[in-house]
Amino acid sequence: MSEEKAAEFSEVDGVATVRLNRPALTRQVKEELLAAVGRASESTTARAVLFLGSDKAFCVGQDLAEHARIQEEAPEQALTTVREHYNKIVLALESIQVPVVVGIGGACVGAGLGLALAGDVRVAARRAKFGTAFTGIGLASDSGLAYRLVRSLGQARAMELMLLATVFGADRALELGLVTEVVADEGWEARAREVAAQLASGPTAAFVAAKSEVRSAAEGGLDLPELLEEEAELQNQLGGTADHVGAVKAFLNKQKPTFTGQ
Repeated sequence: MSEEKAAEFSEVDGVATVRLNRPALTRQVKEELLAAVGRASESTTARAVLFLGSDKAFCVGQDLAEHARIQEEAPEQALTTVREHYNKIVLALESIQVPVVVGIGGACVGAGLGLALAGDVRVAARRAKFGTAFTGIGLASDSGLAYRLVRSLGQARAMELMLLATVFGADRALELGLVTEVVADEGWEARAREVAAQLASGPTAAFVAAKSEVRSAAEGGLDLPELLEEEAELQNQLGGTADHVGAVKAFLNKQKPTFTGQ
């Protein structure tokens, strides 16, 4: 029997799945995760991406045992992994145009929280725990965590989570808006798969455009007239899609639309 990979990619029925089987990120795990996320971002047939961890943990960030060994043997290389691995993984996740659903079964801290927040919809088990963690080991954040927290929560709340590094539960994460939904511990993966399947059967071009609009608004690089122009251009493009034309006809005929992604 072949050994289970640290990170795996698969695609079925329009859903590309990236599964992280080991929650602590060694060099090997990061390289396999980058390859899996890269395959998801390059897929021309996926209409949604599902990013899962193991049943007990999503991701706890850097494997500190490996980090300590590298610090002792080659201290100048201890943090080169940020540019070599973490940045590339985050940018690969960011490059995915279709909806990304993250399933969180347990601990989601440090870089793991940064990776989870790179998704679009997050389903968490009630037992899941969250935290920024970095200042607890004398570091600032990486994996885009500060970027995501400020845009999700604002500067004051992001500063609180970063400086105090308090661990909090799924209900608090839901209250803060860091997760979309909290479900029973035994049902988190099934629910995440359900949401991914729902999105994969939806109007893919509209979802891609909606992600673009939300990102433009969140990043603040465009003023209102520019955002309005982006909306107008995207609506012009979507107006000619088979999904839009068919959905309008279905609405007028009091029928449920069927989306093909075209």
